[in-house]
Amino acid sequence: MHSPLIGVSTYMETDVRWGVWQHQAAVLPAGYHRLVQRAGGTALLLPPDADERAREIVSRLDGLVLSGGPDVEPARYGAGPEPECGPPDPARDAWELALARAALEQRVPVLGICRGMQILNVLLGGTLVQHLEGHRGEPGVFAEHAVRPVAGTRLAAILPEPVTVPTYHHQAVARVAAGLVPGAHAEDGTVEALELPPGEHPFALAVQWHPEEGRDVRVMRALVDAARAGTHSGPGPEARTAASPSPAAG
Repeated sequence: MHSPLIGVSTYMETDVRWGVWQHQAAVLPAGYHRLVQRAGGTALLLPPDADERAREIVSRLDGLVLSGGPDVEPARYGAGPEPECGPPDPARDAWELALARAALEQRVPVLGICRGMQILNVLLGGTLVQHLEGHRGEPGVFAEHAVRPVAGTRLAAILPEPVTVPTYHHQAVARVAAGLVPGAHAEDGTVEALELPPGEHPFALAVQWHPEEGRDVRVMRALVDAARAGTHSGPGPEARTAASPSPAAG
């Protein structure tokens, strides 16, 4: 059976140690590539690159995962930073926005995870809550909470029942971008999944939780199945990306 090639975005860290070495490195928690493999895909880790290369790189993939990580720079959605907002990483924002844009334009199946969901929402013109409580544990510790899928959505077809998920985030979706559909909510009303309708894109789904930290492979398997089905049909209509709110926006 064909094993689809699934690209997963990685990110730069300036002080990484292994053996006798201490260097800058492109890194990604192992849970991501292991989840891709468990779901039947072949994981290809994508180090940061020049934004203009995103279209070429995505064109060689069968699917794309936008990984979790730190806060998206508020300037990307026309806001100033609030006190609880983490330090910006403009280079990572620009690279992952470029990857997401290319996946939408080329109709490549895409799955956003945590920050990846926020990237997709910001790309299409949505905004973020810069701080909320109750969705992460102590520093470095994942919490758990229930999410309830919205009936009739793609996510509900994948996860038809309420599920308890691993979670670690303090930001979330505020205004949902035009065209995106909420696919799940937490008990406090927080949007926990977003998707484009099938008529808009063959498979564009994002979740606020961290499936790579759990045992449930269904969300990733849905991406791999979409990639295997050959939904990548070349360049399609351009994504409805929002106008840049600042010169730094990518």
